[in-house]
Amino acid sequence: MGAMGGRNCRGLMAEINVTPLVDVMLVLLIIFMVTAPMMTQGIEVDLPQTTNKSLRQEEEPLLVSINSKGEIFLGKVKVTAALLRQQLGAMPPEARKRPIYLRADRQVPYGQVVAIMDDIKQAGFTRLGMVTQPAIRKQ
Repeated sequence: MGAMGGRNCRGLMAEINVTPLVDVMLVLLIIFMVTAPMMTQGIEVDLPQTTNKSLRQEEEPLLVSINSKGEIFLGKVKVTAALLRQQLGAMPPEARKRPIYLRADRQVPYGQVVAIMDDIKQAGFTRLGMVTQPAIRKQ
């Protein structure tokens, strides 16, 4: 803080100190750079497109994925169809009230997707949803 107008008295400074602002912005940038890769799903699935809007969910859904090779994942753990049936069937009744989402790659045969849907229903889950991508509208 230097003298203003040649006087030695201290007056109000008309400049903004941007150092704290820059510090906060750099910290936020680092936080976003670290957390952004964690926000993506670990299994690569090319989802089919639909024109419906997504539904709001209050509970954390259980996720079953089928990638383009036909491999099945419960959450991020690779399982077989038999193991999927076994693990879903072993869940307590209150866990079966949770929503369960099926993410299937568009290259997966329809029969395999329906078979997995049937396994989920046979395990006692009634709130089954399909994960899709919004359709790109051509104008």
